[in-house]
Amino acid sequence: MLGEGILKGLAETAKNFAGSFVSKERLTTVEYPEERLPLPEAARNFPFLVYDGADWEKGMRCVACQICEKECPPKCIYIEKSKDKKPDFIGKPQIYPARFDIDISVCMSCQICVEVCPFEAIKMDTEYELSTDDRFGGLLLDRRQLAKSNEYYHKIHPTEATEVDARLAEDKAKADAKAKIDAAARAKAAADAASKATAAPAKTPEGGTGTPPAGATSPPAAETTKPAPGPAPSADPTPGKEGGD
Repeated sequence: MLGEGILKGLAETAKNFAGSFVSKERLTTVEYPEERLPLPEAARNFPFLVYDGADWEKGMRCVACQICEKECPPKCIYIEKSKDKKPDFIGKPQIYPARFDIDISVCMSCQICVEVCPFEAIKMDTEYELSTDDRFGGLLLDRRQLAKSNEYYHKIHPTEATEVDARLAEDKAKADAKAKIDAAARAKAAADAASKATAAPAKTPEGGTGTPPAGATSPPAAETTKPAPGPAPSADPTPGKEGGD
């Protein structure tokens, strides 16, 4: 029948209109901004940077690897790597982003930056009230504006954040176990080398500068002194005479 779909749509509209006077479930209009509908957990808008602890700068997970900057389709991420290292949330010296800006007037909310980040440092926010009268500077967010705590991440994406924390804790446990095994192996190797050096006999280096043998330090045995032989008797040229003329 021609126009059947239009008639069904008008009937549904009329039913909701009439039902809204008797049932709140049919009242689909929300008096925004006084009243707001809860956002679904999978909602996403623009990226933000996750940090751990109370200090956003010290606890930032981002290490300025620049993978998200290279993979961003509209090229709206700008990162400058630091020249030095600072202790991170757990005290490990780490490179950090000296500059991390996102131009949300260009961002297309594709979430590719989140997918390629190996450090779980960038996630998608649900904040959408970002209008401003500054068309350029107001829509270019720096790292301070982008930094939000892990508690905030748990608030907007609880399921995803719990999985991320469990994965990070597992990776940390594996790294700690590997570090302990490596440290034990190095200590064992050092102990073996020390024991071999102690058990090895001392060798006299060439040139005689080493410890002389035991016999070389004992005094020489006393030698028997023989009397010196006297002068040989002279031959008498005149036999039978004593004395001279």
